[in-house]
Amino acid sequence: MSLKENTRIWLPKVRKMALSLPMALLAAMVLVGINETGHMRSQDAVEQMSHGQNTRKAVNLLLQSMLDAETGQRGYLLTGNETYLEPYDKAVATVQTNLDGLRGLFMDAPEDMQEFALLSRQISRKLAEMELSLRLRRQGNEDAWKFILHTDVGKEHMEAIRKHALELIARSDMHVKQGQDQIEQSLMLSRIGIATVTVIGLLAFYMYLRQAQALQVVNQREQALLERERDRLEGLVKARTATLSELANHLQQVREDERGHLARELHDELGALLTAAKLDVARLKSRIDANAPEVAERLKHLTETLNSGIALKRRIIEDLRPSSLSNLGLTAAIEILTREYAERAGIEVETSLESVQLPDASQLTVYRMVQEALTNIGKYAKANKVLVSVHGYPTHVAVQVRDDGEGFDPATVRPTSHGLSGMRHRVESAGGRLSITSRPGNGTLVSAVLPLQRHGAEASSQPPSLAA
Repeated sequence: MSLKENTRIWLPKVRKMALSLPMALLAAMVLVGINETGHMRSQDAVEQMSHGQNTRKAVNLLLQSMLDAETGQRGYLLTGNETYLEPYDKAVATVQTNLDGLRGLFMDAPEDMQEFALLSRQISRKLAEMELSLRLRRQGNEDAWKFILHTDVGKEHMEAIRKHALELIARSDMHVKQGQDQIEQSLMLSRIGIATVTVIGLLAFYMYLRQAQALQVVNQREQALLERERDRLEGLVKARTATLSELANHLQQVREDERGHLARELHDELGALLTAAKLDVARLKSRIDANAPEVAERLKHLTETLNSGIALKRRIIEDLRPSSLSNLGLTAAIEILTREYAERAGIEVETSLESVQLPDASQLTVYRMVQEALTNIGKYAKANKVLVSVHGYPTHVAVQVRDDGEGFDPATVRPTSHGLSGMRHRVESAGGRLSITSRPGNGTLVSAVLPLQRHGAEASSQPPSLAA
């Protein structure tokens, strides 16, 4: 199955899966709405029940206070003892407080307020009747207060008060019952809503699971296609990389061969010509009058020019193909290279060289690496001191070139920096590893590790760092 066909199967499933998500969101929103509605209704119901209970409690306290006041009043009338007036006065004060509290509770309920007004009026009448009896008793008008006491006026007032109080209590109980019913309705609504939302959520989850399973199958197929494509591309990249690496190695070898060929040509042809020219000058010196100042000056200048040409030829040949490397070995070749570089560049160069056993190709790699590093130092580093070291270890050889120059940020090196790229390619072609450590203002360290054998194991530990 191609990637295009896989995508054509995958898109409808994504649309179905996208449908289950809004369903789940809708269910969640409905659940939140039901929960908030139930919470608000329950809150109102609780407040209503609390209001009813407070009203019932206040009415009962009011009735109790009226009974206490009536008891104290009758006790005083019958005995004339002033101690009965103390509970009477406390009860009357409490009655006023209870009336104020009830008035506050009924402010938002017009119907209850109307009933409370009737209750308040009857309480005022009862208090006035009791106050009149007490005043007559204090004045010593026995017939008058006894007449009031034996009439049914007080009884009628108390019955009216109980009637209105019981009506208010009944209304309070009704409010409490309404609150309970509202809470039960809210709970039932929440149960129905939660059950409905749960069904919707389970349906959405079921749809999601089905589509997720289908998507997983499609993704596995797509992943398999992508893995096959990736493996194909990786194989192609490896093949191209191997080809380019072989080509680079071939070009490098061709370059070295051309350098060797050019060095031999310069040594054989140009060397023979310069040597012949120098011999001819020597013959001319013996055959012409050397006492003439102008002729002697010309001959001397010609001899110095030929010597400079011969020296230049030797230096070019050494740069192209160092004869010291093949004749004297790596250690001597690097010593000669660093000494000539120090004289030419005016930079102090220290060496710490050990005799190591490397194949000829690896020796040339080390020599070219040190040569390129010194060239870069002369061009860019502005260094005053350079340390070149070669140390042998049981499994590898470590080569380091450190300078105290300006340094640079390795991350800013452009890919077109062929000097460093060529150095790295040479070392890696020899089976080694090259690292460059540098920071602006702290100099640069170029370090390479090469195995003693072409396919040998690499170093298990880093070589020791060198003192600057």
